[in-house]
Amino acid sequence: MLELKDYFKRELPAVNDFLMQEGRELNGIVRDVCLHIMASGGKRIRPMLTILTARALGYDRDDHLPMACALELLHSATLLHDDYLDGADTRRGSRAAHLQFGTTETVLAGDALLALANEMASRYGNARLSRLLAIGIMQTAEGEIREIEFSRDPALDRDTYMEIIIGKTARLIETACRCGAALAGATQEQEDAAGEYGLNLGIAFQLVDDALDYVSPTSETGKPEGGDLREGKVTLPLILLMEDSDEAERKTLLARLKAGDIPDEEAAPVLERIRAGGYAEKTRDEAAKYVEKAKAALAGMADSAELTVLRQAADYVLTRNK
Repeated sequence: MLELKDYFKRELPAVNDFLMQEGRELNGIVRDVCLHIMASGGKRIRPMLTILTARALGYDRDDHLPMACALELLHSATLLHDDYLDGADTRRGSRAAHLQFGTTETVLAGDALLALANEMASRYGNARLSRLLAIGIMQTAEGEIREIEFSRDPALDRDTYMEIIIGKTARLIETACRCGAALAGATQEQEDAAGEYGLNLGIAFQLVDDALDYVSPTSETGKPEGGDLREGKVTLPLILLMEDSDEAERKTLLARLKAGDIPDEEAAPVLERIRAGGYAEKTRDEAAKYVEKAKAALAGMADSAELTVLRQAADYVLTRNK
């Protein structure tokens, strides 16, 4: 995946510089929260997908950074809100913003980043870009709300789980790709193909993320090992385990999940059973199906360096360990 690594190495400095520049121009606590979340790192997948899709569809101008970085600001805003709602202590190994700056300040800073993302998209005078970003924000919020509803009444429901991960993760990645296509002046058919790529890539990304929660140490992921289980979140590895458990075990665990935080002594044996049963690996196998769908969506695009990188990005999702 040399092309993927080289492309990211070449493009990421400009993306990071632009994000920090925009952040420094904000006022007071909003600036501090923005710089905090940006400095904590991140893969910058969404802005990179916007750039790659635009260039794969023929965009050759150099004014792509505001649109690409709008997607990262949108994503950062959702992280700020999520960490507060989840009661998270850390984000990417750093102290969560709501603990560093205060709850009210962080939530309002997240709102300000959403507004800034919209303002950046509006700089192009392209109504399609603004509409796509607004739809992406709405769909992501709906996914998060659906997850909260599900956590209050957990069930072993694959359909609901897929609905949640599509909303909270995949739709924003789809939006990044659609915005890249719209920036390039693509046809509706081309935009839909880009969106299909992003949607399936996003599903695969979240499936792998949910698998990593059970098998990767905190030092690699920046998140507590088994954090989803301890927070009472039902993800595919846990669903697979419960499908192989008897009715009494399912009822007991579901009741504990509904009650909220699961203490370490109760979480440890469940984590061990998930590892022993290979349920994280089976979740990755499920992700592989969506990776193939993502790559198939690119079939109609002309060959280019960016198209090669888009294919490699899909394969990378399956091999990542953090």
